[in-house]
Amino acid sequence: MARTMRCVTTQHLFLVAVSIVLLELAVGDPRNKTVRLTCSHVLEHNTTVFVPNFVGALENVSDQIRTSGFGLASMGSGPDASNILSQCYGDLSLLDCASCYAEARSLLPQCYPYNGGRIYLDGCFMRAENYSFFKDYTGPQDTAVCGNVTRKDTTFQDSARKAVADAITRAPNNTGYARAEVVVSGTANESAYVLANCWRTLNATSCRACLKNASASILGCLPKSEGRALNTGCFMRYSDINFLNNQPGKGSNKGTIILITVSVVSALVVLAVGITIAYFVWKHEYIQKKRKGSNDADNSAKLLRDRSLNFKYSTLEKATVSFDSANKLGQGGSGSIYKGVLPDGREIAVKRLFFNSRHTAADFYNEVNIMSSVEHKNLVRLLGCSFSGPESLLVYEFLPNKSLNSFIFDTNRGKALNWEKRVDIMVGTAEGLVYLHESSKIIHRDIKPSNILLDSRRRAKIADFGLARSFQEDNSHISTTIAGTL
Repeated sequence: MARTMRCVTTQHLFLVAVSIVLLELAVGDPRNKTVRLTCSHVLEHNTTVFVPNFVGALENVSDQIRTSGFGLASMGSGPDASNILSQCYGDLSLLDCASCYAEARSLLPQCYPYNGGRIYLDGCFMRAENYSFFKDYTGPQDTAVCGNVTRKDTTFQDSARKAVADAITRAPNNTGYARAEVVVSGTANESAYVLANCWRTLNATSCRACLKNASASILGCLPKSEGRALNTGCFMRYSDINFLNNQPGKGSNKGTIILITVSVVSALVVLAVGITIAYFVWKHEYIQKKRKGSNDADNSAKLLRDRSLNFKYSTLEKATVSFDSANKLGQGGSGSIYKGVLPDGREIAVKRLFFNSRHTAADFYNEVNIMSSVEHKNLVRLLGCSFSGPESLLVYEFLPNKSLNSFIFDTNRGKALNWEKRVDIMVGTAEGLVYLHESSKIIHRDIKPSNILLDSRRRAKIADFGLARSFQEDNSHISTTIAGTL
């Protein structure tokens, strides 16, 4: 009996819902509040060289951050070189790290046209320069930022000094990361919490020296209730509020004041199961109430089935040679793009989405629904999708000339675009947008050169509808929330 493959099934929705619930339970505080952004005083030397170096190094760092919470990359040489380091602090999970890093990545480019800068957030750090600074641990920009003006008594000050000293002792021997908590029994408002982090490029000696310098400046914030040290090779913070994320086995030490017992673990497991069950009870009741109206999931499944948009995961995996890096066409904020060849010889572009955030699943459904409902010569054509494997895949027509981005930032390829062709690309993009706005009531929300693809005749086709939204005739706007690329 033939099996009917569907992009969206009840079982898949169930698994996604479970993932979302567990994600909500596991998520901590990414602490993506900006503490300070400082830019270099030196202007970039040659834009056409510097920008590709910076973008390339940044993409390299992004790949590393997703898997290890730390990234290091160098690209180019001379005054237009780009050296980038980014690191999340030791108590952040990879999920929280990705959130903090995304904020840092969106803010640091504001330093352009200066050739570098550094940004400290409460959960992560990023720095870019045109020289190798990776071993530096001290510099003239080292400073302390004092927080809350609340003045604390000597009990808290003693707690803060003790916690800072403890962190300095432990961090160099713990890959540059330590957390210290001195809790005053019965007077929680006099307790102190400290986080210390050295960049992973430093050895133990340099880390210790950096933290000693940091402690000397941060303790100058006392008797205020909070202080941060923003140093060249490390970050340190003390506070009377427990801002630390609890991660068992990561940064924990014998003798810490947090005691985990079997009864507590059991209670947490029961709580997690209870929340999960409660979620699905609520979800079932909610769906039953909405049965008379539209059901997005069912409509999506029917739409995808009726339009024959289904691909087996194994077919796409084979077409891309197991997503070989040699077939990688590029990478965007929501996934990587690979070239593939189907058994019938058709060339395709496969967008590979990992469910590494609570938003990606929604973006997947959104892009499939929107792209399967529109058709225009200036829009990239969706051929299908796959939801049957370990990750979600979108299949598009293959466009050999890649994106407009690859032309305007490449001196040699850019010569192929004379003014007549550039006007054609602009008009084609505009026509695609007019169709979306007027005929389909869709706003793309992320128009940029990398999302304008060029076919074999270099005609413009708008791509990447993960952030697109439909709007009704009588709505004056969708949302005031910032979307797309900053």
